[in-house]
Amino acid sequence: MASAPAATIRRATSEDVPIIGRLGGLLVETHHDFDPRRFIAATRETPDRYGSFLGSQLEESGVIVLVAEKDAEVVGYTYAGVEGWDYMSLRGPAGVLYDIVVDPEHRGRGIGRMLLDATIDALQSEGARQVVLSTAQQNEPAQRLFASAGFRRTMIEMTRELES
Repeated sequence: MASAPAATIRRATSEDVPIIGRLGGLLVETHHDFDPRRFIAATRETPDRYGSFLGSQLEESGVIVLVAEKDAEVVGYTYAGVEGWDYMSLRGPAGVLYDIVVDPEHRGRGIGRMLLDATIDALQSEGARQVVLSTAQQNEPAQRLFASAGFRRTMIEMTRELES
């Protein structure tokens, strides 16, 4: 007997905005916990504001927002886009993975990999020949996921606070 898939991956809709906003807020909290001097703190408004932003991206050309759905519940999302030449990053046109989040209660079941693979496929369908992403230094589980999908380390961000 075949097991049920970990989740179904589909394009996000406006009905998903509150849930992906909540997950985006979780992303903000997680990064702030990693390094509160580098990453912004979440507020009570963060889920609504993040959701509103992601909702504004749903119909944008070259932008991909996917959700993972399990038992009619959204349990993760990705946000990515196709960008042109970027001289600040010293790279040519590429797909850029901005966000990937899986609800903590649903991690470790392959959902992150399903989202990542579907996002890479969608970026390739949009013409991307390369995909880049950034991950927090402390986010080792994400780095293992990305490495297992063929990503390699190419840049290191460094931060310095300045006196006010």
